[in-house]
Amino acid sequence: MSALLRRQYLVTEDNVAKLDNLSSEEGVSATEIVRRAIDSYHASGDDAELERLVDMMATSVHEAVKEVRAARKLVRKANQDYAARNTA
Repeated sequence: MSALLRRQYLVTEDNVAKLDNLSSEEGVSATEIVRRAIDSYHASGDDAELERLVDMMATSVHEAVKEVRAARKLVRKANQDYAARNTA
């Protein structure tokens, strides 16, 4: 572990309350919660990867919707054919 440095940051009362609640829930110090938050923060370089993944998901969803629509069309046709055979 690196050497620890003391820093002071201005935060809102809501931030302090949330930090206190998280600290109590997790059973660790508020400082540890702040360290964990900093460690889990994703740098902007990860944003490009996230955008790429979102684009891939959007494309996949679009393709899935097209396939579902085509399948529904086939099912509708099969139901119509079945109904026509049973009413004749």
